Amino acid sequence: MRRYTRLYWEFAKSHMKVMMEYRIDFLIGVASVMLEQFASIFFVKVVFDHIEQINGWSFYEILFIYGIAATGRSIHQIFFDNLWTLGWQYIRPGKLDRLLIRPVNPLFHVVADRLHQDGFGQLIIGLIILGTAIPQLDLVWGAAEIAMLIIMIISSGLIFVAINLFFATFSFWMIDSLPIVWAVFNLSDFARYPLTIYHKGIRMFLTWIIPYGFTAFFPAAYFIDKSGYKEFALWTPVAAIVCCVLAYAFWNRGLKAFASTGS
Repeated sequence: MRRYTRLYWEFAKSHMKVMMEYRIDFLIGVASVMLEQFASIFFVKVVFDHIEQINGWSFYEILFIYGIAATGRSIHQIFFDNLWTLGWQYIRPGKLDRLLIRPVNPLFHVVADRLHQDGFGQLIIGLIILGTAIPQLDLVWGAAEIAMLIIMIISSGLIFVAINLFFATFSFWMIDSLPIVWAVFNLSDFARYPLTIYHKGIRMFLTWIIPYGFTAFFPAAYFIDKSGYKEFALWTPVAAIVCCVLAYAFWNRGLKAFASTGS
């Protein structure tokens, strides 16, 4: 573990140096993500200018859910965004072959090969959203509640990572699974809003099949106990661990099925 920590630190320092060399690109990337998220929030605000609640949920409660989703997604986007490129950047051109002969876990190498600056914008906007929503909610915050919020956000990020890894692994059989990964990832947009506003089938799908519900709604429901999901929300860290274990097991299976390009 220490070895991989040191290795990742060296990779991260190298990436940060590159980002600082191209500061304008870095700032543009961060700003573009923030503007994109602000546009989505503005749309929600316009809706709430005409109605007071959506199925019993107020604007700031939905904003709280949105903030957890954004901060959780930022963990994936900053540290694990390179999983998107597995098929077209590593498997198709034969770059993965070189990683397999190195004395480092190939998944670690793929992940450490990139630190994505856009994720910092996602993190900043997520924290701003949470900082805006929390004071407007009738919640009591202590050390235990803050610690639980951090655990929920980390769990959210791990679930994003696990789902992305699981579907990126199909690249071992399809050469490039990016269309599938992109289609599945877009489903996470549904999780930025209360699951209770959707049809039962959609709620079941986002809870038990592709568990994006655990990336925002259930973590938020632990604090906003208005849907009877508070006890169920405590399973969020467990869901994150299970998702990561299953995704890594599927990755290993894909690795065994990998056939070198010969290039």
